[in-house]
Amino acid sequence: MSTTLGSTTPTNDTDPFSHDVLENPQPLHTALRDAGPVVYLPKYDIYAFARYEQVHAALVDWQGFQSAAGVGLSNFRFEKPWRPPSLLLEADPPRHDAPRRVLSKVLGPRSLHKLRRQWLTDAEELVDHLLMDGDEFDAVPSLAAAFPLRVFPDAVGIPKTGRENLLPYGDHLFNAFGPQNDLVAEGSPHVGELSAWVSGQCARDALTDNGFGAHIWAAADRGDITHEQAPLVVRSLLSAGVDTTVHGLSAVLYALATHPDQWLRLRHEPASIRAAFDEAVRWESPVQTFFRTATTDIRVGDHIVPDGHKILMFLGAANRAPRRWTNPDSFDLTRDPSGHVGFGMGLHQCVGQHVARLEAEALLTALAERAQTIELAGPTKRHHNNTLRAWESIPVRVRTVRRSGAPTTTDPPARALR
Repeated sequence: MSTTLGSTTPTNDTDPFSHDVLENPQPLHTALRDAGPVVYLPKYDIYAFARYEQVHAALVDWQGFQSAAGVGLSNFRFEKPWRPPSLLLEADPPRHDAPRRVLSKVLGPRSLHKLRRQWLTDAEELVDHLLMDGDEFDAVPSLAAAFPLRVFPDAVGIPKTGRENLLPYGDHLFNAFGPQNDLVAEGSPHVGELSAWVSGQCARDALTDNGFGAHIWAAADRGDITHEQAPLVVRSLLSAGVDTTVHGLSAVLYALATHPDQWLRLRHEPASIRAAFDEAVRWESPVQTFFRTATTDIRVGDHIVPDGHKILMFLGAANRAPRRWTNPDSFDLTRDPSGHVGFGMGLHQCVGQHVARLEAEALLTALAERAQTIELAGPTKRHHNNTLRAWESIPVRVRTVRRSGAPTTTDPPARALR
């Protein structure tokens, strides 16, 4: 950290998308936070924000730090995007406003209230069926991936055939926000086929008549958005609504399996289930980074981020910033995690975050009713992605209890949704 750009801006030569960093980002996060409010990364000619204050400020200042130039390394001012840009993630007002209003209403409290009971039942069935095969399983494919792939596509209204394409499509999408490295190359041969399948699911005639997708098309019929915008809004659900939730659920399951005292607290205090998911999102930050682009020369402390330059916001670093959080590296259910930037912040904050919270609440409630203890049963394995803090494998072992029966001090009820 000894070299400088000009005379003041600290630099760091580390590649934030290297496999070493993707495996363990904490050393880089600490170095960037310690270096100052903004750090220059010469490898990609970009600037980095890793402190909570600057990340939060950039997220809420869409006028100064635009999304319309792309939320990845590619700069849409000068480069053609590999797919039509997202109307929500890669657009700013006024283009962003109508699609955001429509999707916020479609995913609002009324819709989620209708899904609540069914999703809890689905979670109970999934957990019961899983535990019939024994008390050891891999929590990633068996729970964290299985549950969203079971309930979310149904809620959107897409057919059951081809749903296996959702995860690899999302994985490539989030890899594509980074540089053209080996992770992007690995997914590139299949991107045409995956994109075509996803686009096909966004058409009106491919969707059921009572799901999120149908409600988006109905909004187009009312004139709230155009009929050209409708499939792109549906695509936003399929692009960002699965992988992020899968790795958010993986994060909370890993956190609880490695913190037995916190699992015990969760079972005794079912009301803490929702906070547990948000604390895991803060602690693990499934979405690690997003880019913004400076719309003018912007002063950050004593430094200048030049107009047109990309800024890499380290959400994961901000979510563990000691200036913002007490004991930030601890997973703690007594903490109030509100204010974390794991779902973004400001008008681009994740519109589907309440859907993810409901999925987590349903799954953790069902698991807490059946698992008195949960612990790691073997080595874990990361899945590397240029944007996501992802898991490939989390082997766990549980000690089960029967779902029904009188509660005891060692077998408390955990029915937060009942």
